[in-house]
Formats: sequence, C-alpha cells, structure tokens
Amino acid sequence: MLLIEELGVEVGGKPILKNVNMHIPDGETHILFGPNGSGKTSLMMTLMGFSGYQVTHGKITFKGEDITDMPIHERAKMGIGISFQRPPTINGLKTRDMVEICAGQRSVDVDALSSQVNFHEFLDRDVNSNFSGGEIKRSELLQLMAQQPDLVLLDEPESGVDLESIVLLGDTINSLLGRGIKRPNQKPHKDTAGERSKSALVITHTGHILDYINADRGQVLYNGVLCCSRNAREILKWIREYGYEECVRCQM
Repeated sequence: MLLIEELGVEVGGKPILKNVNMHIPDGETHILFGPNGSGKTSLMMTLMGFSGYQVTHGKITFKGEDITDMPIHERAKMGIGISFQRPPTINGLKTRDMVEICAGQRSVDVDALSSQVNFHEFLDRDVNSNFSGGEIKRSELLQLMAQQPDLVLLDEPESGVDLESIVLLGDTINSLLGRGIKRPNQKPHKDTAGERSKSALVITHTGHILDYINADRGQVLYNGVLCCSRNAREILKWIREYGYEECVRCQM
C-alpha cells in the first residue's frame, strides 16, 4: 500500500525528516509514536503532498505508483485521506456540503453517515465553526467515511477528546478500516490483513488510542529519524517505563 524509501524533508530550509524508510502493507494499521517536534506531523503532511514540505531526496510509492511529486488532489483521488489534528475553520461552507465534496462521484446518504458518529445536528453548521475537540474529530472522520480512502492518515485522533467521544471515535476508525470493535484491555480482534482492504498510519503522542483501535505494528520517529519498528504495545510499554530517549538508545 505505502512504501517510503530514504525520505528526506525540509521545512523552511531546515531538515525535518532524515532518510525515513517505512512499509505499510495492504490492510495493516501502523502506529507512529514520537515526542513533540519529532517530525510525525511533517511526515504525514509530506505523504499528503502539502506545500512547504520540501522532499530533498528519497521516494514515496503508493499502490505501486511514485507519488513523490504528485499534487494533493491527485493523491486524494488515488485513495489517500487525512484527518488533521487541528483542521481549519471554513466559514461559508456547510459541513454537509463538505461531506458531499469528499464523497466525489459516490452517492452517499450524508444523514445516515452522520448518525454513525452522532453528528447530525452539526451538518448545517460551517465546517469546524465553534466545534469542540470531539466534534472536530467526528467531523474529520465523517469526511473520511464519505471519501472511503485506501490509506487513512490520522494525526493524534485522541487529542482533545473526552472519554465518551474517544470510544465512539475508536469504533468509527475500526469500522472505517474494516476491523473489529475494540475495548480497553481487550485482546485484538482476530482478523487478518488479507481480509481488510484499507491501511492506516496513526500518529499518537500518548498512546491512548491503542485502547480503542487494533494495530498491527508500531514505529518510533525521534528527531526526524525512524528508529524502531515492532509490536505497538511493546513500544508503548517501553516508552512509558523508560521514555523515548532510552527506547531509541536500545535500538541503536
């Protein structure tokens, strides 16, 4: 689904990502850990193709096609979708219309989709206008549900969300990715990547989202370098006990 090779990225002339290599197979969900300022969001924005993130070397391949220099709208048409940590407010554009735009040529029942994320009362409000943290996350997921991307990029979906909302978000994410519902301390749902069609890269700073979604693998980005790749819960346990620096040192 996604292959990143020796990727280097600069922002404003400053190196942010350094020789990043990553492989996300079809149907797998990977968790990206890292402290603030480590380059996690920069990686996600680069994958989506946003301006300001200058690829200095390396290659990004999506579904077998080189997308390194492809514009955002073409990547979206190919099947990449993103949920921002802090999306902008769009005055004058109703959320209902935004969801229909995300659906493209698909015929979608916006009201039915919105009921899945308890969002119907917000459809006729401007996008993200005076939305709470949880409402913004639900709006973002509703747009992804309409788009139905093959690769889902989620930037800290648990950030600024209360406990009740994070349960709903977790259920929605698992449903979007074709995975079973998960509850805290519950063993992962026993399905296989071959049974799923969508892949995901999920950024987390706290790791709380792992209580609510099923993940296949975890990776650590530290100072712009991808330095660890293994079971997501093992990584989280190590980070909580010893911190990021010791986690990285162990992998050197």
